[in-house]
Amino acid sequence: MESFGSFALKSEKLLVIVNDATRPTPTSTVLKELYPYLKHHPDLKFLIATGAHRAPTEDELRYIFGELLDDFRSMIHVHDARKDEEMVYLGKSSNGTEMYLNRLVTETKNILVIGSVEPHYFAGYTGGRKSFLPGVASYKTIEMNHMHALSDKAAPLSLKGNPVAEDMEDAMKLLNDLHIFSIQTVLTANHGLYAMVAGDLRLSFELAVKKANEVFCAPCRRKGNIVLTVAPYPMDIDLYQSQKALENGKLALEKDGIIILVSKCRDGIGDDTFLKLLCCAQTSEDVMQKIAEGYKLGYHKAAKMVQIGMHAQMWAVSDLDIDTLEMAKLKPHTDLQETFDKAIAAIRAKGKEPYAVILPQGSLTVPLIK
Repeated sequence: MESFGSFALKSEKLLVIVNDATRPTPTSTVLKELYPYLKHHPDLKFLIATGAHRAPTEDELRYIFGELLDDFRSMIHVHDARKDEEMVYLGKSSNGTEMYLNRLVTETKNILVIGSVEPHYFAGYTGGRKSFLPGVASYKTIEMNHMHALSDKAAPLSLKGNPVAEDMEDAMKLLNDLHIFSIQTVLTANHGLYAMVAGDLRLSFELAVKKANEVFCAPCRRKGNIVLTVAPYPMDIDLYQSQKALENGKLALEKDGIIILVSKCRDGIGDDTFLKLLCCAQTSEDVMQKIAEGYKLGYHKAAKMVQIGMHAQMWAVSDLDIDTLEMAKLKPHTDLQETFDKAIAAIRAKGKEPYAVILPQGSLTVPLIK
């Protein structure tokens, strides 16, 4: 595989796809190392892969680009999934998903992708091909793709047979005429660099997956009747993102146990589609019936939360107001130690011996029960 310097030198146009601020990807560090190859490029653009998220704030732009923000500012484009005029149709996936992607991708053809790989609760893993779908896909495409999250095969660490991951692979097949240089990072729990793989998109992703498993898969002797799962920065941005910590936590939770989500939810709810569905449904059956009548992006969040609530109590320690937490079917709490003590007392009241599993990086940690 050629070096990035050689790749950049022969690329008349170069598009750099980077993650938004909901990912801990060390984009600014990577760009700083590549700066000698980027600063004099005659036709350079950056595309922030927001997926269906909102555009980054000024502080978040600084987080992504670091000290190079002012150098690159005029070249930065923020993907907006709702702007259909900025999308181009590529075809359908084997699952029937209609593939619309940002036209900058097909117009440029020479792409540098900077991503980070960690387990994802329904896509199997982040990183690699996920920069394209959902990263720079249209809202319609993302909605059709995320509908597959309702499948039992859409789970952490799952790639083969996972319809969400299969869509992503199919998107890359439709883009096989692109020239892609991939840089995939794997981070530690404290966002230190654990591994970095560069070169071919598929191979770099596969190698990064192996490294990610070393970091993010945590063996557990047994499930707990109490699971405390934390959404760490920057994944504590809102409840929509923080829900991933619940999903990983449920893997270590006994039936009829208590799961405690800890997240500031700095920006509130995020996309509130899932919350509206939870509000208008009295039972889990109501939620699933509503989804069957017509899926909307965000409904998968409601379905996943309902699945947890069917066999466990869901508590939350968060800056969100009490009414919002209750609408999300989460029992609100404020003090972490007090909440944990209450959980212990509740388990003992059932005549059981408390056993807790604590996930300080719950959004990223996949418990593996031995």
